[in-house]
Amino acid sequence: MKSLLRHSIAGFCVLIASTALYARDWSTIRIGVDATYKPFTYKTADGQFTGFDVDIARALCAEMKAKCSFVESNWDGIIPGLQARKFDAIISSMSITDDRRKVVAFSDKYYTTPGRVVAPKGSDLVAPAKFKGKRVGVLRASIQETYAKEVLAPAGAEVVSYDTEDQVYLDLKSKRLDAMVSDQAQASEGFLKTPDGQGFAFVGPELRDPKIFGYGAGIAVRKSDLDLRDKFNEALKAIRANGTYKQINDKYFDFDVYGGND
Repeated sequence: MKSLLRHSIAGFCVLIASTALYARDWSTIRIGVDATYKPFTYKTADGQFTGFDVDIARALCAEMKAKCSFVESNWDGIIPGLQARKFDAIISSMSITDDRRKVVAFSDKYYTTPGRVVAPKGSDLVAPAKFKGKRVGVLRASIQETYAKEVLAPAGAEVVSYDTEDQVYLDLKSKRLDAMVSDQAQASEGFLKTPDGQGFAFVGPELRDPKIFGYGAGIAVRKSDLDLRDKFNEALKAIRANGTYKQINDKYFDFDVYGGND
């Protein structure tokens, strides 16, 4: 019995030591971003990361007293980059969906906006049945791509996927596309309110089906790093309560991008 007890205690001590050895204090955090998604994540003329997501990330890191850096990634490689430990978290307008929850862990949402179809003004593309024979542009590996392939393609649309939203805008303006599906706030600020967006408008209803569009944008971390997720959640509550979130919101939007109730 004493021998068994000694072995049990020894094993427990090894476990504790091992846990302490590999525990992360998260004093430094690398954040993955796709910097082609204005006004959420983009670069200034001198190459600095900026946007709503970036400011939120910086505010969260300040609240957590962590030193954070940004690592750029293409959107379709951003989850693989997280899993490969190229960075520790994704703060880049990633919608919380059931499919993504299978491979990453999410924080609470930090904003919610619907999807929308953008097309030339006066377009009749107000329902899926109207899309037969139309070319529709979407960001590759996005929830908008999922919507287009699951809803519009069966109605006869040709879905064209791009690496960046800017490429979608260019082909829409050049009439190589008949429409695009995008996030409402992103399309408004990044395209419709710019000179290139003149002559285009939202058509049809807001797109909010949670099975496709998810439950708001969240911070993605590896499933092995739930302690980091919890730290982000606490920091998010703090910046919502102390007014920092609203200051960032009002810098980029004339409406409450958070959406819904806390």
